[in-house]
Amino acid sequence: MKQSDSIIHRKSYVFALEIITTYKYLTGEKKEFILSKQLLRCGTSIGANVNEAVSSESKRDFVHKLSIALKEAKETNYWLNLLCDSNYLLIDQFEKLMHLCTEIIKILSSIILTTKTKYFPQLPINS
Repeated sequence: MKQSDSIIHRKSYVFALEIITTYKYLTGEKKEFILSKQLLRCGTSIGANVNEAVSSESKRDFVHKLSIALKEAKETNYWLNLLCDSNYLLIDQFEKLMHLCTEIIKILSSIILTTKTKYFPQLPINS
């Protein structure tokens, strides 16, 4: 990764690495394959969609790709809660991942809101 990458690039990449480590733990130590696969898919998808947003064809496409990343982050939040509440994740593992996920959600939400406000002031914020 280049040093010139944005904070959302860095955080989503680091988060993906943490998700991969957690997936290895869940499948190796806990022998949990279904929920962990869901976590792996959505947790690593965040950074992929952020990366796609950088190469977007328009500001609308940029917002769309980041909105997908935000949905994936919120889905990741769901799977983390489920894994914690079903005792597959230790509380410290959960808290670390949830903290990172919450940061990513806040950053993505802020970027989307700022872009919509600047480039599409006529649109409702939730669209």
